[in-house]
Amino acid sequence: MEKLIIRGNGPLNGEIPVSGAKNAALPILCASLLTAGTMRYSNVPMLRDVATTQKLLQGMGVRVMTDNVHEVEITANQIDTLVAPYELVKTMRASILVLGPTLARFGEASVSLPGGCAIGSRPVDQHIKGLVAMGAEVSIEHGYVKARAKRLRGATIVMDMVTVTGTENLLMAATLADGVTVLENAAREPEVCDLAHCLNKMGAKISGIGSDRLVIEGVEALHGAEYAIMPDRIEAGTFLIAGAMTQGHIILRHAAPKGMEAILDKLVEAGAIIECGDDWISLDMKRRPKSVNIRTLPYPAFPTDMQAQFMTLNTIADGAAMVTETIFENRFMHVPELKRMGANIETEGNTAVIRGVERLSGATVMATDLRASASLVIAGLIADGETIVERIYHLDRGYEHIERKLGAVGALIERVS
Repeated sequence: MEKLIIRGNGPLNGEIPVSGAKNAALPILCASLLTAGTMRYSNVPMLRDVATTQKLLQGMGVRVMTDNVHEVEITANQIDTLVAPYELVKTMRASILVLGPTLARFGEASVSLPGGCAIGSRPVDQHIKGLVAMGAEVSIEHGYVKARAKRLRGATIVMDMVTVTGTENLLMAATLADGVTVLENAAREPEVCDLAHCLNKMGAKISGIGSDRLVIEGVEALHGAEYAIMPDRIEAGTFLIAGAMTQGHIILRHAAPKGMEAILDKLVEAGAIIECGDDWISLDMKRRPKSVNIRTLPYPAFPTDMQAQFMTLNTIADGAAMVTETIFENRFMHVPELKRMGANIETEGNTAVIRGVERLSGATVMATDLRASASLVIAGLIADGETIVERIYHLDRGYEHIERKLGAVGALIERVS
């Protein structure tokens, strides 16, 4: 099993390229099921979750070709099976995203229920509710969601809660429905917008992109297209936190500051000097960070995927801060590991109080989920001594070559077996 060994080495300085967004790439790859034409994608991050999605599509008979760098070509003109099996779905909950497009194009789909998740429950009831409203017959049998519909029909769907994957699934399904579908209380995340823009390039008719009311006029068929995946705002935010904690100066290239306002505002509040262009972000930190309070909420508020990283910044910041997690009920699993490194954190329910200390101490820590693993890596950058992060397969689900990127700007970090 691989692990990362990290040694504190002072400020980070230099340029870091930002990869394509995992949370945009996964639904967009699944959108390939909506057409028999060939989809050509660029800026695709080569991550564990992307590989799992490709394997899932290939298992259904989809032809997938990749240069294993950043380009993927997908053709779904010969589908062998309309089943997404438990063996693959259990490793990545986003696999549920094949449900909507498969049902819309082929009239039926059978997708394993995702099961448990380390950071909390992610129910699919809103997905099912929306498909039923569009005329589908849906049942749950032997752990599988089984759906049928000769052709979906347009409907007005008011979601009980903001759900990113629920919005994405219903958005894809609605593109081939008969009539107009309106999604009320839709998720507004930039990754949802990226999917919508891709679908429009494929011939869909979607309006209201970026708002909580999406209007989709169904069409008979979609066609192939070329599309570039948006930059990853969470990877970018993680690198900015690393720069701030080490009191460094870094420039992110191929970034997308539009959509990162909540993250950048908190970094400025912590004392960072931030400058932005259309596709770059610069951070300069000349002092110890100041503590910042965080409360996670759906976009455009502060993202839950940056909560662990900002908590880590608060561990060595000047002052005390409160972090409140409102999205997932079990997303403080990094806290015991940070405390092993000397962090002063007290938790009660979904709230953590962090009192900054002068330094963290290197220790052997265990990654429990994707963003928790990133928080432990950046903690190691400013800790005294050696930090060993184990179970980094979680990290490889969402960060592409993180040790190379951080190493290029001065971090002492290596991957070992």
